[in-house]
Amino acid sequence: MLRAQTALETRLLLRNGEQLLLTVVIPSVLLLLFSAVDIVSTTGPGKRVDFLAPGLLALAVMSTAFTGQAIATGFERRYGVLKRLGASPLPRWALMTAKTGSVLVTEVLQVVLLTVIALALGWSPQGNPLAVLLLLVAGTAAFSGLGLLMAGTLKAEATLAAANLVFILLLLAGGVIVPLSKFPSAVRPVLEALPISALSDGLRSVLQQGAAMPWGDLGILAVWAVLGLAAAARFFRWE
Repeated sequence: MLRAQTALETRLLLRNGEQLLLTVVIPSVLLLLFSAVDIVSTTGPGKRVDFLAPGLLALAVMSTAFTGQAIATGFERRYGVLKRLGASPLPRWALMTAKTGSVLVTEVLQVVLLTVIALALGWSPQGNPLAVLLLLVAGTAAFSGLGLLMAGTLKAEATLAAANLVFILLLLAGGVIVPLSKFPSAVRPVLEALPISALSDGLRSVLQQGAAMPWGDLGILAVWAVLGLAAAARFFRWE
C-alpha cells in the first residue's frame, strides 16, 4: 500500500504543471539567469555558478518539500481527499510517509537536473557527497514538517498565499542568491537561523569550499525538523 500510494503521489505531483513550474522550472531558470548575468555580487572563490548552485539546490528542496507540499496538501484537505483517505485501509502514517516519499523522488529529479545545468555552466563541486546527502535529507525533513503544519492548520486559500509569500521572502533573504553578508548585521543572526539559510550555507560550505560536515548548519536543520514534524503531528487537522 505504501509503495502504491507513493507512486500515486509522485505521478500526481509530476502531472501538475503549476507544481513543476515552482519546483523545477524556477530554480533552473534562476540558475541560468544569475550565472550568466552579473546582477548580484557573490562571495567566495571560483565562478558565480560555484556560489549559486548550492543555494539553488536548497531552493529546490524548499520549493518541493515546503511550498509545493503545503499547497497540494492544503487543497486535498479542503476537498475532503485526506478525510476519505484517512478512512481507507491505508494508515494515516503511511499516507504522510507516501507524501514524503514523493517529495524525495521529485527532489532526486531536481538535483540531477540542476547538477547537469550547473556542470554545463562550469560548476566545480567539491566536498563529501555524504555530507551533501545528510544536509538534503535534514532540509527535506525540516521543510516537510513546516509545510504539513501550514497545510493542516490554515485554510487552503490562506495556505496558497502564505506558502508563496514565504517562498519569495526566503528566496530573497535566505542566502540563496544574495549572500547573507550583504544584509545588515542586526538582522543577520535571525536570517542565519532560518532553515533555508542553514541548508544553502551548509551546501555551499561543502560544495564550494570543500569543508567537512557543517555541524552547525546541520544542527539548525535538525532542530527545525524536530519542531516542525512534532507540531505537524500535534496540530494537523484532517478536515
